[in-house]
Amino acid sequence: MKTHILLLTILTTLLTAGSVVQAQQNVYYDFLEVIVVQKANNRGKIKRIRVEAQPSLEGKIITAKGIENLKGASQLLNYMNQNNWEFVDRKAIVSGENDPVWMSYIFRKHSPIKKPL
Repeated sequence: MKTHILLLTILTTLLTAGSVVQAQQNVYYDFLEVIVVQKANNRGKIKRIRVEAQPSLEGKIITAKGIENLKGASQLLNYMNQNNWEFVDRKAIVSGENDPVWMSYIFRKHSPIKKPL
């Protein structure tokens, strides 16, 4: 009886261990930073949207001009979502009380190939 239990335990361990050990694929992302400049003390009205030339835009459907032509933050988020860019983070920089607010939006998109740095 003890040998049957021991054999059954060894067999189940071997069968489950084979399915647990799997190689994980590395997931690569392209990151994009979009700067949104808002007017101070004006309920967050957008002055302009700015995109620097970035390697993550090369070969993509979206362009810096297309992003810069958007009129608001909600349009920016919808536009990026429609083009499969995932919103990651937003940071605000304010230098003075009546100075414009600089918002940095970070987006990422799954990239099937690892790109060199």
